[in-house]
Amino acid sequence: MTRRVGEAREPLRGELTVPGDKSIGHRAVIFGAIAEGPTRVHNLSGGEDNRRTVEAFRSLGVPIRSEGGALWIEGRGFEGLKAPAATIDCGNSGTTMRLLSGVLAGRSFESRLDGDDSLRRRPMRRIIEPLALMGARIESRDGSGLAPLRIHGGALKAIDYRMPMASAQVKSSILLAGLQAEGVTTVTEPQLSRDHTELMIRGFGGEVSAEGTRVSVRGGQRLRGREVRVPGDISSAAFFLVAASIVPGSEIVIREVGINPTRAGVIEILERMGASIERLEPRVETGEAVADLRVRYRPLEGVDIGPEFSARTIDEYPVLAVAAAAARGTTAMRGVKELRYKESDRIAAMTEGLRRLGVEVEERDDGMVIQGRGRLRGAAVRSFGDHRVAMALAVAGLVCDGGAEIDDAGCVAISFPGFFELLDGLRSQ
Repeated sequence: MTRRVGEAREPLRGELTVPGDKSIGHRAVIFGAIAEGPTRVHNLSGGEDNRRTVEAFRSLGVPIRSEGGALWIEGRGFEGLKAPAATIDCGNSGTTMRLLSGVLAGRSFESRLDGDDSLRRRPMRRIIEPLALMGARIESRDGSGLAPLRIHGGALKAIDYRMPMASAQVKSSILLAGLQAEGVTTVTEPQLSRDHTELMIRGFGGEVSAEGTRVSVRGGQRLRGREVRVPGDISSAAFFLVAASIVPGSEIVIREVGINPTRAGVIEILERMGASIERLEPRVETGEAVADLRVRYRPLEGVDIGPEFSARTIDEYPVLAVAAAAARGTTAMRGVKELRYKESDRIAAMTEGLRRLGVEVEERDDGMVIQGRGRLRGAAVRSFGDHRVAMALAVAGLVCDGGAEIDDAGCVAISFPGFFELLDGLRSQ
């Protein structure tokens, strides 16, 4: 579906809410399914990725229903999971595949996980190797470390694992396996990634030890079902934070956004660039930091974004690249080679898109150097079927002379159905 986003001739105004945080939503469903007793999840994202996790656990025999605007999960513990009758389709969701692998590694049955063409290209050896050290046997396509995966689960032994790169998905996969292993499983990262899994373990009555970048969990714990309210997704809010920051005269408020410090790197980077972002009514809900965010237009300046931001900002780099393009001066993004292994090669995709919009971009192996130019040149651009690239280029269209035409905008439904309607709503206030 081709979509044209016209330039914004007037400021963006209004209030909005964004879908529930996709990362937290995945984990709320997973922990509700492996806990004992009922769990009720509020504000689960309506996107395709979270739906894949829900359907995966239904195929594993977990009763799940929607009622009263919430998702009800009748958890029966790890032991309540049953062998799936067919291959579990993870769609485009790397989180579903990687975290589910950790759950299934400790189950005494065989299961098979697959996904779409994009997911089949994403590296899975990073979970296969530590789970194999714990005693699981996982076969990948032609031994390549790529999906589809065939998991032969069983009795697991705890490990002390030092991760070669920071990754919340890999860490979470190991911790989920560790909850089923004999002994204490420890994971150490080179830098701290998002900690939603650790918070969720505690929220469901479990114990987890976290000290710096080192996290430990004891096997054999029994978790208890609970009520979970998923905050708004900061990765979704980021598109509107940037939009209001680059369209002159804009002022918007985004309600109930999760601002977990391990996820809020995008706010810190934008503020370093000069953005005006105010946190209103900061509070804690289900263990997660939440606030309403008021953002006002302010001219941005280019900055150096070093590798220390990568683990807690990885999903926001496409729209940060747009902020850099609309800023004054040079922005260098370094240490983000992981972007090449997302739903698309996001370094290559954003380099091509911004160049088509008249921006000077130097593509590097682990990042980009972007020469900001303020107003951009209208053009047709490609999303490469990547939802975050599509939304980032849509935001760029707001400051393009004549707007921007995105070739495949339908992929946005993967994470943010209703994105374009919300964007249009801010233009009609």
